[in-house]
Amino acid sequence: MNREGLRAELLRLLGHLAPEADLSTWRDEWPIREELDLDSVDFYAFILAIHQQLGISVPEADYARLSTLQTTLDYLEPKLVAPQSH
Repeated sequence: MNREGLRAELLRLLGHLAPEADLSTWRDEWPIREELDLDSVDFYAFILAIHQQLGISVPEADYARLSTLQTTLDYLEPKLVAPQSH
């Protein structure tokens, strides 16, 4: 999956958590939790969806690295090609 495909998948996952949001105009530097009004449970659901859909585990220590779509892409993209340990 390339970066654009990954971006589209992440927006799809966020769309399930915030169906009222217009993600077609999403800017990658916007803070995810603040822009979509996600509480900690919603954000954890996003982390779980990443694991389920992409097979990438995100340790709790790295949650802050997923604050914007840009930082999330930067964090996840190298993990798509690297083998994952579970």
